[in-house]
Amino acid sequence: MIKFYMKNIFLVLVIIFMNIAGVSIVNAGTIRIDGSSTVYPITEAVAEDFQIAKRGKARVTVGISGTGGGFKKFCRGEIDITNASRPITRKEMDQCKKNDIAYVEMPVAFDALTVVINPKNNWSNTITIKELKKMWSPAAQNKITKWNQINPAWPATKFTLYGAGADSGTFDYFTEAIVGKPKSSRGDFTASEDDNVLVQGVSRNKNGLAFFGFAYYIENKKKLKAVAIDSGNGAVFPSYETVMNSTYQPLSRPIFIYVNIKSAKRTEIREFIDFYMHKGPALIKEVKYFPLPKAIYSLNLEYLSNKKTGTVFGGETKMGMKIEDVMKLEHKN
Repeated sequence: MIKFYMKNIFLVLVIIFMNIAGVSIVNAGTIRIDGSSTVYPITEAVAEDFQIAKRGKARVTVGISGTGGGFKKFCRGEIDITNASRPITRKEMDQCKKNDIAYVEMPVAFDALTVVINPKNNWSNTITIKELKKMWSPAAQNKITKWNQINPAWPATKFTLYGAGADSGTFDYFTEAIVGKPKSSRGDFTASEDDNVLVQGVSRNKNGLAFFGFAYYIENKKKLKAVAIDSGNGAVFPSYETVMNSTYQPLSRPIFIYVNIKSAKRTEIREFIDFYMHKGPALIKEVKYFPLPKAIYSLNLEYLSNKKTGTVFGGETKMGMKIEDVMKLEHKN
């Protein structure tokens, strides 16, 4: 965290120096990025280091409007790159095609979508997929409200749920993985696109439970407790090993950036992506996500260079696949 603030201070000093020297930061090439709050820490870290390296000759803005909100802006041509915690959907593909927006899909990391509880909770350290489904299904709304309704061994006290907002790719992925259909969820929970809001909710509520990206759990693990997930083969905690060997299922997932191919004609965009693919893996570790094999980052750059646009997912989220297998799939525009 200290290193994070030091980089921010250095970046500010670079900008001040450039302004004193008469170099306008406003006129520098601006790279516009928005989208997933899950991918945000990675892209923001890359953006900070890139701007320092370029000494003010490029400006990068990174917003957080959720994966769905990011794709809306991206497919309207309002941003150059969108962060996404799930693959592009068929509807989004159609919208991009309608607006003549072609894109290169780039996996940048693995994430372990993490279920968390308050540290004072000593009863639900392991939760099965069946129990999570019972807790989060639409039919549970206003009916399933106490812990013992999920598991008779748990207390007869009310639980409070916190989760990602409807525009979040994390919400889409979690509901599909647990309930079986994207966006299929009970509505009586506290929703936010800002994962820090969810962290605060659970940390202050003994009966709270939430889900979000692994990095937010690690950043706040003194306030939270991760739950082991049992998908039928025993309880498994999220970790680098369990994500990479595919035993943490079905909540491990690749996360992405999508690059507008027209934007990539600009020198600063190509330089930023090259910087991202070369410097990103170290920064991904720094912000507590899981870097991909080096070959994947090289392949991303090859796809950009060869203008290989489209998606390997065909508008669907594929559960339980290793990234090497995903990249072998044929691109579909």
